[in-house]
Formats: sequence, structure tokens, C-alpha cells
Amino acid sequence: MTALQHDIAQMPADDPRFDDPDYCLRTQRVPHEGMPPMDTKAPPTSYFEFWPSWRFYTPLFFYGLWLSLRYGGATLPTIVNPHFDNGGVVGESKVGILDLIASGNAKKFVAPYVGIENNDSAAMIYDRAIALMKENNVKFPVVAKPNNGCRGMGVQPIYDASYLMPYIEGYPQDEVFILQELVDYEGEGGVFYVRQPDEEKGKIISLTLKYFPYVIGDGKTSLKELIENDPRAGLLKHVYLPRHEHRWDMVLPEGQAFRIAFTGSHSRGTIFKNGNEFITKAMEERFDEITKEIPEFYFGRIDIRFKSMKDLETGDNMRILEINGATGEVTHVWDSKNTLMNAYKDLAQQYKLLYQIGAKNRKRGFKADSMLSLWKEYKAYKNLIDKYPQTH
Repeated sequence: MTALQHDIAQMPADDPRFDDPDYCLRTQRVPHEGMPPMDTKAPPTSYFEFWPSWRFYTPLFFYGLWLSLRYGGATLPTIVNPHFDNGGVVGESKVGILDLIASGNAKKFVAPYVGIENNDSAAMIYDRAIALMKENNVKFPVVAKPNNGCRGMGVQPIYDASYLMPYIEGYPQDEVFILQELVDYEGEGGVFYVRQPDEEKGKIISLTLKYFPYVIGDGKTSLKELIENDPRAGLLKHVYLPRHEHRWDMVLPEGQAFRIAFTGSHSRGTIFKNGNEFITKAMEERFDEITKEIPEFYFGRIDIRFKSMKDLETGDNMRILEINGATGEVTHVWDSKNTLMNAYKDLAQQYKLLYQIGAKNRKRGFKADSMLSLWKEYKAYKNLIDKYPQTH
């Protein structure tokens, strides 16, 4: 077996080269391995889960206005994490945040990564990326993603060097992208951590368990039909089908699991479940230890992959993918069993903590950004995201 053949044999089942007729027989994945069993009796989606953003967030917008009056500042969230760009409100640098924990004991928990500015010819950027990966011991397969992005936009798996050039060629000029070593665990989650600036210990207020969606082959039904006939995937076929258009007619062998979404993003089709019952004291102590090595970090969601729930508690076989600041969300609210009122209640609690911490940091001497600077950041970000490569 050549090195390339070995790499292909280890690829996730959503790899584009899955069209190899022998591949699905060589590679068997166990869906949701290491995760708590998913409730099969839960509704496929909640009735509000895929509302347009304006419809869902309008009540929270007005609540945010009230909080800005109560705490005396609409832009207080920009200093909730003073060392993040505008606190992590919009357009923050993912590399810049991860670099804050580039040393110390917490570094071992971060999946290896490099940031590359796409400021030269594609061939030059390719050579630079390969050199940086070697220098920083980042090995294929990797995940490519924008340095300024959210909701899984522009995220693609890069299984070997042959996939890297197309991503570079399709990436916006003069913008930074990240190559991060792919953590090939089924367990993925979002840990929302909060610590008051005047307190020694923090608290995990939300644990979201992310389940990658699969369809299971029966030896006769096409992939397109499997997606359309699935209770949940069929409701979101506009999300799943375009990315698999080139293999709609593929027939999976009986019992073969096929993952239909790569990115652990709700808007890209990954299934989010409330994991708050699994939060433990040991888990909170572990994230206290990690976050205290991030200067002035008090509020945000830490996205991680893990091999088992026990590993999530202890930090063994767990890797941090990225850290989201002020506009990170307690994403357990997107559990299909959740009610609209409970979702608003949990998000309102998050917003209140956001403004409380911002107000405390203002008293400590930090200065909030202006509305004008935030608006400029937002406009620049909105103009950029449509230029990102297609999400897988």
C-alpha cells in the first residue's frame, strides 16, 4: 500500500473520492462513536429551528437594547474579552485568538494550526502553506477555514496536498485562511464558558453536543433518495443535496454509513443536542485551567472535538478547534426538543452576562469600541463572506 493509498483508506466517509467503488467496503465508520445515544424519538426539528434570522432574533434585539440602557453602553460587549478584536463581536481573527494560548499548558489542547495570508500568486501561497505546515508540525489531512468567519462558512476538508491548491485559488485575495489539523473524532461539542472578572472560578453555562448527520445504505437506494427519505435530512435537502450533486446516483452497500455534512455547524446541517446534563465539576475545572491561560478571557464558546464523554471531562483525547467571543451562542437552544420560550430564556441569560461582564471591565479601565467602528467592521465582514469557497 502506497502512502497515498493509506491516506485514502483513513479518510472520513464524506471524502469526494468516495466514488471509488471499493472505498466504502474498506472504510467503515461508526456514526456518533463516543457520544451519548441520540434520542431517536425526538422530533426531526423544532418548529422554530430554521426560522429566518430576523424572525427569531427580533425579540432578542429589543432585549439587547434594554440591556444597553440598563448597563449604560450599547457596545459594552466589545470589552467582554479585552484582548479579542472588539471582544469577539464581529470579524475577530481566529488565528489571533488561538495565538493567545500559543504557549503554556493549554497549548496541548489546541489542534495544531497555521494561518496564511493569501497575498501572492496561488503557487507562492501553496509553497508557503506547505512550508508553514512542516515548520509547525501540522500534518494532512487538515481543515481549511477563513480566519474571519462564522456558521461554517468557507470550511473544507483538505485531505492531501492535491486539495490545497483549489482552495487557495478560490479564496479571497489578501485575506487570511487557517489550515488546522483534522481531529478525526466523532465527538464534537460547544462548551460555553463564563467567568466574572472579579471571580476566581468560572462556570460552563451550556454544553452543546453536535451529531454529524448520516444516511445508511441499503444496497439499492441512491444517495439522493436516502437524503430525501430521511426524516430530518429530507426537510433540509436544500442544504445537503447541492454539496453531493456529483454523486446523487451513488448506491451505498447495505449497512454503509455515509456522513452528509462535514462542518460542525447548525446552519450547515449538523444536529445540535442539549448536553447540559453532562456538565461536571471536573469539566468546569478543566476549562478553568485552560481559559486562565488566555489573557482576560471571560465569555465565549469553545468548540472542541473529543473521543469520548470521559475525555471531554478530563481533557484527554480532546482538542480545541476555535474560540468564539462575544457573539458566540449557547447553541444547545437548537435542540429539536427545545421550546421557543426556553430558547429565549437561555439566550437572554447569556445576553445579560455579556453586558454584566462588559460593564465590570469598563470599571476596570477598558474602553468599549464606538458604534461607528463596529459598523465598519460589520460592513467589511459582510462584503467578505460571500467571497469564501463553498462549504462542505
